[in-house]
Amino acid sequence: MDWTSLYRILTELGAPIIRGILRRRLARGREDPLRFSERKGKPGLPRPAGPLLWLHAVSIGEAQSVLTLIRSIRALYPNLGMIMTTGTVSSARIMADRLPAEVIHQYAPIDRLPWVRNFLVHWRPDAALWIESDLWPNILIECRHAGMPMMMLNARVSERSARLWRLLPGALRPVLEGFQLCLAQDEAQGDRLKSLGAARVKVVGNVKYAADPLPFDPAELAGLKAAIGDRPIWLAASTHQGEEEIVAQVHQALLRDLPRLMTIIVPRHPSRADSIAEALDRQNLAVARRSRGEVPTTETAIYLADTIGELGLFYRLCRIVFVGGSLIPRGGQNMLEPARLDSALLHGPNCWNFAMIARALDACGGALEVRDAGELSARLKVLLQDESESAKMADAASALAREEAKVLGRLLTELEPLLRPLAQATPSQPEA
Repeated sequence: MDWTSLYRILTELGAPIIRGILRRRLARGREDPLRFSERKGKPGLPRPAGPLLWLHAVSIGEAQSVLTLIRSIRALYPNLGMIMTTGTVSSARIMADRLPAEVIHQYAPIDRLPWVRNFLVHWRPDAALWIESDLWPNILIECRHAGMPMMMLNARVSERSARLWRLLPGALRPVLEGFQLCLAQDEAQGDRLKSLGAARVKVVGNVKYAADPLPFDPAELAGLKAAIGDRPIWLAASTHQGEEEIVAQVHQALLRDLPRLMTIIVPRHPSRADSIAEALDRQNLAVARRSRGEVPTTETAIYLADTIGELGLFYRLCRIVFVGGSLIPRGGQNMLEPARLDSALLHGPNCWNFAMIARALDACGGALEVRDAGELSARLKVLLQDESESAKMADAASALAREEAKVLGRLLTELEPLLRPLAQATPSQPEA
């Protein structure tokens, strides 16, 4: 018996455990109570008539990265229906605001055969695009058995994941064989995918380069600028546990030369805001919290932006940005988002999730790596006191982002053999 057959059996025998996990997630607010049935593959909406393209992205970053691509596909193939699935409550909220009106959003079914089959029987996708690497065996094997054409976009496998999979030679092959083409982010990702069993791999570049600038509310931006005035500010974006303490140390160190400094923290997970605020308070730092409607004053040391979906606002507010998840071993966060909004960038050494992007930004002078609180303080001191230096870095980062946005054209060229026949197909009937 191969491991995929064993997996399929275990996901059936483990149904009570899976249900228990889902109940706990629901109780903790990590599942949507109003749309919980979608996680069991039960549809929340009727299937539209005509050919239907399914896109799957695990969470906010992956989903946002393909919004520009989705709009381009809609423009080129207007009669092609589209459904996007994601797996998190936060991503569903963001997609409700940002997906084109014609594109359906559903929660992805949990990877149990009955729930996967519920989803596929109702929606009957004609083809699927998988974003990055959220590889669920039951879903992908059922799609392959149904003869559904599938491609993986922005395909990636971290070196750590690749090492683990190599302990079971050929184990990932049955899952990867379902993709007729894997469009890898870079050569390293492409090589890993080939070594793990992907039949056809092509490197076209990172779809995140083609994403639109993050949205913002102009009135909110104007209000924050008025409240802050001419105080020097910097942003610690998408921070993870352990990094806020480092940011606080850096703020304290910089006060010696910049006594009016204000630091803005946007945590990756706003649910941690209470513990972050308590830790900052223990360091005698005056904190204002955005989720409570508090506005920074002259007394505010740290502005804690503990909301979802407002990074576009804060990237426009701050010219100097430290991108989190990188001073601790989490793999970093997306540096392209602030790069395309004219930010000078700083990041830690742990950027393996965005390694190619980090190297490109470092090489062009748009970003700098810092290893600890001391180096972050030193770099920030220079950038905060030398506007010409921060402007030079921001311009370099923005120029790189604009040049790499040409990846969109390459992606659409690779997708044409899949999408054009679908768009020209005889319309099927909607789900009754």
